Amino acid sequence: MVPGILAILVTMIGGFLSALNIVKEKEFGTIEQINVTPIKKHHFILGKLIPFWVLGNVVFTLGLLVSWLIYGIVPLGNLLVLYLFASVFLLAILGFGLLVSTFCDTQQQAMFIMFFFMMIFILMGGLFTSIDSMPEWAKIVSRFNPVSYLIEVMRMVILKGSGFKDILPQLVTVGIYALILNVWAVWNYKKGINGFI
Repeated sequence: MVPGILAILVTMIGGFLSALNIVKEKEFGTIEQINVTPIKKHHFILGKLIPFWVLGNVVFTLGLLVSWLIYGIVPLGNLLVLYLFASVFLLAILGFGLLVSTFCDTQQQAMFIMFFFMMIFILMGGLFTSIDSMPEWAKIVSRFNPVSYLIEVMRMVILKGSGFKDILPQLVTVGIYALILNVWAVWNYKKGINGFI
């Protein structure tokens, strides 16, 4: 349970904070000031993404420390493999949060949408219910859930001592999610505000 809960914690921190990011600029009216600057749209998205990526890694580190100090859980696998996957996963979930942020006009909208998706991510992620015991349609849905890959890899590395080769399929899948979601967030941001360079 502890590796799974740590995965959910990282997901919630990254998802909710990034979802409120651009929406906050829209509500306060500062988005127009950003739009008239010569900054490129992908630089703007990167500027919004990087601080939360760093924060997510800090939260991940604190979670590992707490699991070691309180529960005595020491990862059997390599910590670098764990951090590599967590970093790529954070790019995916932050990209998803920023994508939600580009669609919404208010922080309340963004919170409700992220809460809806978080419930699906958590319930279909394999934390409380094993994915193997789910019906076939649920197994298919869980394959599109990035959180299920993080929970799986956390358990593989921390409990089984899996290495880089073992988590490579999950890493590639989450990397593809990260690429698609961030490109979509950049594209949608351009679409959402006319004339932005």
